[in-house]
Amino acid sequence: MTSVVVIGAGVAGLCVARTLLDRGAEVTLVDRRAAPGPHACSWWAGGMLAPHCEGESAEEVVVRLGCEAADWWEAQTGAVVRRRGSLVVSPGRDKADLARFARLTSWHRAVTGPEIAQLEPDLGTRFTRGLFFDTEAHLSPRAALAALRDSLAADGAKLIQEEADPEAQAQKGLTIDCRGFAARDRLADLRGVKGEMMILSCPDVSLTRPVRVLHPRVPIYVVPRGDGLYMLGATMVEGQAGRHVTARAMLELLGTAYALNPAFGEAEVVEIGVDSRPAFPDNLPRIRRDGNLIRANGLYRHGFLLAPALARMVADLILHDKTPEVSDEIAA
Repeated sequence: MTSVVVIGAGVAGLCVARTLLDRGAEVTLVDRRAAPGPHACSWWAGGMLAPHCEGESAEEVVVRLGCEAADWWEAQTGAVVRRRGSLVVSPGRDKADLARFARLTSWHRAVTGPEIAQLEPDLGTRFTRGLFFDTEAHLSPRAALAALRDSLAADGAKLIQEEADPEAQAQKGLTIDCRGFAARDRLADLRGVKGEMMILSCPDVSLTRPVRVLHPRVPIYVVPRGDGLYMLGATMVEGQAGRHVTARAMLELLGTAYALNPAFGEAEVVEIGVDSRPAFPDNLPRIRRDGNLIRANGLYRHGFLLAPALARMVADLILHDKTPEVSDEIAA
């Protein structure tokens, strides 16, 4: 039996551990914290399983590999995957932005004001045109992380809380470093992409699917969490995250929510989060092997979307010596 130590229990490490366990490996998962929480950028994810929308700015490989995600999360974790699609809207003055988004993406259909109001009645008639990606889905990241960790423990993986050094551990046996941005001291080309997000409580608004609003600077998303909770996010700034959200990000996020429905003006701000998403220069993940040490990193803002495919490729590398599609060898 293959024995593997996975270091890092964010979305990447959890998915790698789950996939290897399912394929018969003996898995030890090591993390410095006892459970998923605000210390990890996975905690602050939007949870959108929206590969076709990502085609607006991502490479073809992200779209293709991301199509695996919804089925994987549903089958492997029992997490509630809501297959309600994604809605992209734009203020009336920004017709060019919507046309550009449509040109760069696929698997969508154009919708008019009445159709938008039918899909999401609480948007009313504020938007006259949009795009509907009906095959896309979303989930609650925190619930999915907890379900994944619990399933690993229940199915025989060993979970250890300690600070682990990947190089030292690799001297003892096969080790996978999934520490995300914490691995920046060992990966010279890994950088942080800042994310700022907030959770609002607004029971007076009822949205059933993620809505992306084409903002002049960056698209901003609003994702329903259930029970009147909404995640707002999408600001991306190069560089390591500071301790607090910027004033501009807060204004943009709240302004966008208010533009969707003025009732958001009375929402309560439940949480505000800032993190650094790990990314390589081309914003694609990498799997790198050096003897007993495998580094799987660089999920950028596609953690829940690409982690299942990343895990599959790590398992294929270990068990079948198959070169990962996202290795440096393939990228070159």
